[in-house]
Amino acid sequence: MFPAVAALSLILSACSPAPVAQVTMNRPAQAMSGTALPPLQAFAPQAAPAAGRSNADIARDILDLEFLLESGRALPALSRFEGPITVAMTGDVPATAPPDLARALSRLRAEAGLDIRAATTGAPASITIDFQPRATMRRLVPSASCFVVPRATSLAEYRALRGSPQVDWASVTRRDRVGIIVPSDTTPQEVRDCLHEELAQAVGPLNDLYRLPDSVFNDDNFHTVLTGFDMLVLRVHYDPALRPGMSRQEVAARLPAILARLNPAGEGRASAGGTNMAPRAWIDAVETAIGPRGSDAARRRAAERMLSIARAQGWQDNRLAFSWFALGRAQVGSDMAAASRAFLEARRIWQGLPGGDIRAAHVDMQLAAFSLAQGRFAEALALSDRAIPVVRRAENAALLATLLMIRAEAQTALGRPDLAKSARLDSLGWARYGFGTDAMVRARQSDIAGLAASGRSG
Repeated sequence: MFPAVAALSLILSACSPAPVAQVTMNRPAQAMSGTALPPLQAFAPQAAPAAGRSNADIARDILDLEFLLESGRALPALSRFEGPITVAMTGDVPATAPPDLARALSRLRAEAGLDIRAATTGAPASITIDFQPRATMRRLVPSASCFVVPRATSLAEYRALRGSPQVDWASVTRRDRVGIIVPSDTTPQEVRDCLHEELAQAVGPLNDLYRLPDSVFNDDNFHTVLTGFDMLVLRVHYDPALRPGMSRQEVAARLPAILARLNPAGEGRASAGGTNMAPRAWIDAVETAIGPRGSDAARRRAAERMLSIARAQGWQDNRLAFSWFALGRAQVGSDMAAASRAFLEARRIWQGLPGGDIRAAHVDMQLAAFSLAQGRFAEALALSDRAIPVVRRAENAALLATLLMIRAEAQTALGRPDLAKSARLDSLGWARYGFGTDAMVRARQSDIAGLAASGRSG
């Protein structure tokens, strides 16, 4: 039986680190609590795998990304920058932001073919990233972790213009000045995730679609860095066959030839279906099921609504899997067996979707944590070992640190202290990037140790 002292949950929020296990329990004292933590880790440069879906589906995705806002409001015309794009940072810039921005810009040049680079010091920039305290941001936009606005270069300028046509994306055809507002007092990983998603929207499409399994243009936040699909979308967005001001119909007429040229591997692939838009009722249920507010019972009811709507819509895509995932998350504290069944059903669907491997790794992390808490240490080790390579490729430091901590505790319980020490040391540098402060790192380490202690005593 799952220990009553443990409650595992997942945190899903816009532009935040992708879901990681959160454990609340009695925290035993743990080794290294008074030891200096190792240096912050960073991922090596790597290009994303190419998009792996049919061009017919990708064309429909691009049209819905380009010509709708997240609110569902239609946009009348394609908008983009013309000519070189420059990027500057202002405000209280975190120390990790400049190297992470440089890596993102390098990838956008190499993989999306964009003419984009850092602005010369003191020169006006096409895109200005303004770092402000989270509390200051939330007084203006309570629900946003980070966001992008047209014709404004700072939070203060956006505040002065808010509600005016000047900051209405529907009035924009040619982009000249865009602002990205990012919290200055958050984890390095959240800063990086904001840079990737908001840069992509600052230069490219403005919408997010829950149906996308392989994209940062998705509010489920499983993908935290730009994917091969995202780079293809940006290549299409700036293709010379398109121009600012084109209508949806005009872009739709040109997309097949553009995609055949840019993504020949997508020609002739069968459509996966499920390309209809999610109804508002399902999105509202997502916000309740995954959001930070509300009771456990309310989250469970909302997750059940998600699943009911997904089934009624006939979805077999990411949205059905995400509905199962939300239900598992909502059942963790009350019905461990039901939560496990829901997570496994989500994993089954994600295994068959392009880009679904990182989502399946999140399920493996949850199941590994459950196994650790129930004393099934070999199973916890096998699940974490299966997920770790996927998570490294996806560059999710918070999830990687959690998995390595589970690996360390499982190795300890299996009587392998040297392997446990190696995994624990490896976890801490990634945890500093993923969780930010030393206190948060030590708290997560102690949480996972508490799960293992519960497993040994159960």
